[in-house]
Amino acid sequence: MALTTRRRALTALGVALASPVALPAAQALAGQRPHRPRPLWRAHAHNDYEHPRPLYDALDHRFGSVEADVHLVGGRLLVAHDPEDLDPARTLESLYLDPLAARVRAHRGTVYRGDRGSLQLLIDLKTEGASTYAELDRRLRRYKGLFTTYAHGRVFRGPVTAVVSGDRAARAPMEAQRTRHAFYDGRLTDLGGPAPASFVPLVSDNWTLNFTWQGVGAFPEAERRKLRTLVNTAHARGQRVRFWATPDVPGPARDALWTELVAADVDHLNTDDLAGLEAFLDARRKV
Repeated sequence: MALTTRRRALTALGVALASPVALPAAQALAGQRPHRPRPLWRAHAHNDYEHPRPLYDALDHRFGSVEADVHLVGGRLLVAHDPEDLDPARTLESLYLDPLAARVRAHRGTVYRGDRGSLQLLIDLKTEGASTYAELDRRLRRYKGLFTTYAHGRVFRGPVTAVVSGDRAARAPMEAQRTRHAFYDGRLTDLGGPAPASFVPLVSDNWTLNFTWQGVGAFPEAERRKLRTLVNTAHARGQRVRFWATPDVPGPARDALWTELVAADVDHLNTDDLAGLEAFLDARRKV
């Protein structure tokens, strides 16, 4: 009797242990693929390099855009927000370009396996724009096939799209190029201007300079209309929209503002809280 009971227990244990392994096999036989969470293309990692694992933390949270501040120092592009934080070991190549190239190779041409979207690498120039961009341009050219490229009036999409922000002196040399591996981060003043989306695919601006609402109370209707008009104007020209300096303290005010940004179809939500924005966007997908 004891032996029979033991056999039954072992059989039940074997079934329990086998189930997690057998399930994917059964799904494969049934023609189903295991679930893979989709990238969050709207999510932008502000000052991404300040996280414990630059780039990798954002990718683990499925972000579609990451931001790196760069300083030109002795011919090298060092990543940091302030000059006092510069570290010769923390270069743009070591933190971003080389890891992205390796990941795209491993995923056979994509940043996120099975998704053909292009990750945005927003590069904020903290030193003089023209010289810093010239060095950036030289380095981007070394990564064949990695970056979206503009050549002779056409845009050729790559797995990563570099967008240059920061010091505005980079604009003139970028506009003069017939071939480049980066694009320009415009401002709201560029909306309706002559620069096409093939040069200015992204329009970013300071939320607090354009809106008074910080997520507390009702969103003033006039400001809601203004926001939607700005977004619609940009989208009509093939441009994306991002605001920085939005509230980023977890709580109802941030959620309310993020909700309005999503409702207005703002393309990138800015945050330092990777897990918080991931959870917010995932929750909205379920409703």
